[in-house]
Amino acid sequence: MPKAIRFHAPGGPEVMRLEDVTIGDPGPGEARVRHTAIGVNFVDTYHRSGLYPLQIPSGLGVEAAGVVEAVGVGASQVRAGDRVVYTGPIGSYSEARVVPADRLVVVPDGVTDRQAAAVFTKGLTAWAFLTRTHAVASGEAVLLHAAAGGVGLVMVQWLKALGATVIGTAGSDEKAARARAAGCDHVIVYAREDFVRRVRELTNGAGVPVVYDSVGKATFEGSLDCLAPRGLMVSFGNASGAIPPFDIMGLSRRGSLFLTRPSVFHYVGRREDLEAGAAAVFGMLRSGRLKVEISRTWPLAEAAEAHRALQARETVGSVLLTP
Repeated sequence: MPKAIRFHAPGGPEVMRLEDVTIGDPGPGEARVRHTAIGVNFVDTYHRSGLYPLQIPSGLGVEAAGVVEAVGVGASQVRAGDRVVYTGPIGSYSEARVVPADRLVVVPDGVTDRQAAAVFTKGLTAWAFLTRTHAVASGEAVLLHAAAGGVGLVMVQWLKALGATVIGTAGSDEKAARARAAGCDHVIVYAREDFVRRVRELTNGAGVPVVYDSVGKATFEGSLDCLAPRGLMVSFGNASGAIPPFDIMGLSRRGSLFLTRPSVFHYVGRREDLEAGAAAVFGMLRSGRLKVEISRTWPLAEAAEAHRALQARETVGSVLLTP
């Protein structure tokens, strides 16, 4: 019987359990996928903790790559034997599962299952936020927090491919070095530097037109202070904690700023958008403009350890589970 990580109450990593699960045949429009590599994303910790509530008991995980074992009636997007990857349907921390076929994308030759599972969600996030939420222009200066994180390293490389000047932040000298190696033009170690002051110095006082902030509570106010008039704050994570209630008049006082809280899943909800984003991600990978760094891999049974390391900020780049 296949196994999966499940949890029966929100909490810390200790609530995760490896359990036997029953997987039936795929129904209409579905496919059964045997996983070969499972991506770990920070959003998984929000689901587990209850910050983003799920109906429990529940599985965990939004991303995996694997092989299609069977397809149901009308599942025209894939065939048995295809190598595929997906993001979105929660429950990827499992050896196998049934997935809506229209969420599956065939992995092209030249991209491994491990690469696909490590980068698909992060790559789609970069594609969506850097080309749809705000279309970054060549020569634009951008502030990117957590530039050495899993999403951060992907976004740095994507930004450089777009011709942007990337100002990144990192929590240590080691992570700063990794962000520079990925292409960051300037890296601020916020543990000892005032990132608002440094951004203003680097932009000759003007500020930046857009900030990408996945850190949350610890950087939110400062990120707003880094923006030029009519600039855009893209808040997409809570690594340091949830952002407290905010007085919207603060956006006006700082220069008629814009604030958005996007989710990548709203950008790939339509099949045509998913295919467009996947084509962009795989194109970046195959061209060599995007390189995947997999820093740690744990067995599925040790998913709790992966979460502990992720939340302690002990990881750089992508983290995988192996079924």
